[in-house]
Amino acid sequence: MTASQSPRPDTPSLSTDNEANEAALSSASPSADSPKQLFAVYIKGMAMGAADIVPGVSGGTIALIAGIYERLINALGSIGPSLWQVFRQHGGLKGLLAVWRQVDATFLLFLLLGIATSFATLAGIIKHLLDNQPLLIWSFFFGLVIATVVILLSEIKRWNVARIALFATGIVAAVIISTMPLLTTTPSLPYLFFAGAIAICAMILPGISGSFILLLMGAYNTVLEAVHTFNLTIILTLMAGMASGLLLFTRLLKWLLAHYYQGTLALLTGFIAGSLVKVWPWKVDALGALNGDAVNNVAPWQYPTGAQWLTTVGLMLLGAILVSALSWWGKRTNRV
Repeated sequence: MTASQSPRPDTPSLSTDNEANEAALSSASPSADSPKQLFAVYIKGMAMGAADIVPGVSGGTIALIAGIYERLINALGSIGPSLWQVFRQHGGLKGLLAVWRQVDATFLLFLLLGIATSFATLAGIIKHLLDNQPLLIWSFFFGLVIATVVILLSEIKRWNVARIALFATGIVAAVIISTMPLLTTTPSLPYLFFAGAIAICAMILPGISGSFILLLMGAYNTVLEAVHTFNLTIILTLMAGMASGLLLFTRLLKWLLAHYYQGTLALLTGFIAGSLVKVWPWKVDALGALNGDAVNNVAPWQYPTGAQWLTTVGLMLLGAILVSALSWWGKRTNRV
């Protein structure tokens, strides 16, 4: 299995690596996509949205395995004050079109449409499964994450001490975040702004769920309620925080991918591997019972209703097969 990434240079020269990586980042944003390619972006957006709904699963993981992660970071990283210069250089409608092309806006639009479609159509189904059949949905995502780690590990060339250390750092960071106690507080608007900025950074990082960060910070239920009741004050505050965090964080990530791709990939893969702690299927609450507060991992044979090996392993295999198929399909659809 191979991840749907563009080939990376294996020569030891840092300057050669940097030039090749920067060229790959530029080529990751084709100037014009065919309708078929845009439909593929839309479907990948739906897959990202479905993953982001589940606290503990990251849409960034899906983007990485589907071969659109670099293009996404490249597009988001191009948003900034420099766009005003692009607009002024051309002026009028031509300036707007130049800005549109500069930020790869058609790609972003179809990706966001796919994510929004998932939120609108799948949020209720996934929430129902999490509340009523948690073992089934966590088993599926556990298999998906394991397969993702295997695929991405095969993409890391020339393992050395630094890359092993970055991989281990990613694992430890994700495990610590996944096992932190949840905050129970009524968030203020400034706090929601800050939570939005942190959550969007986590959402971009594979392996760390933005929705889980909101859960950790005690803002998840407030945000869900705001969306349900269409509370514009809370929604706009959160969106402002997310926009601020996004603009700052993606620039750093874009630079890291361009200059230290292999090391950054090792770190991101570590994040994904560490998230296995969060998506462990067999969970109970503090009293050892099954309910919506079940967050404590237990051994399969300690699960109140039994391990259910046939069902859980079958769903793990299904998740692994689907993510492998997504990787293969992403590689095909990204060929220009």
